[in-house]
Amino acid sequence: MAEFENIYRARPAADAQAIDQGLRAYMLRVYNYMVVAMLVTGATAYTVFGLAFTTDPSITGLKVNSVYYVTNLGAVLFSPPIVYGIIFAPLLFSMFLAWRMGTVRWQTAFGLLMAFSVVMGLSMSAIFAVYVAADIVRVFFITAIAFGGLSLWGYTTNMDLSPYRSFLVMGVIGLIAASLVNYFLLDSTTLDFAISVIGVLLFAGITAFQTQELKQIYFATGGVGEVASRAAVGGAYVLYLSFINMFMFLLNLLGNRQQ
Repeated sequence: MAEFENIYRARPAADAQAIDQGLRAYMLRVYNYMVVAMLVTGATAYTVFGLAFTTDPSITGLKVNSVYYVTNLGAVLFSPPIVYGIIFAPLLFSMFLAWRMGTVRWQTAFGLLMAFSVVMGLSMSAIFAVYVAADIVRVFFITAIAFGGLSLWGYTTNMDLSPYRSFLVMGVIGLIAASLVNYFLLDSTTLDFAISVIGVLLFAGITAFQTQELKQIYFATGGVGEVASRAAVGGAYVLYLSFINMFMFLLNLLGNRQQ
């Protein structure tokens, strides 16, 4: 990172101002992609929720909690083995994206991001039936504030975050492994709490790191060309994933479940 900052400082004021404007435009492009992905996820999740859950007990009589019942569609979607596919589809899709996102054209990468957003929305649809609506809104705004602060810090800090890349990657792998073990074997509330706390911290670090990395990519490419465009989509994907995971982990920690 230092070499890019040194180049930046050595430029005349006019060039530095042009870089600032170009960098802001490039980062805005990344955030726009991310927001579109989040809107697609939210719309998908709420649509599926409306189709799969009801407050009318006469449809199937299959009770979720004191408020909601599943519809005929919900009984299909949220019964084994289909429910396992819904739960783990985002994980499998994210592995595919990690493999392909850096090799396809940026338009294809954006299409894959939109498809992933739909899959994530399907996976998240049940939260509206499980958690109190006011808590979902509250935790969303908490996540948005935290994410904005972390991304701003990653954008403005002079600290080189690249040495933490390996730690963050290994942390995510360990988090996934621990989550799978707890889901299938242990079902421990203590471990679930620890996973949520660690998950929030990990994806907080990833948010700051990815924001800084996007700045480096801009300085290296000028924000134009196929590499920069593909990196913008890839960066939006990582930031989107960080936001969604922070939100879900915080919801698990702070949200009240429907009784």
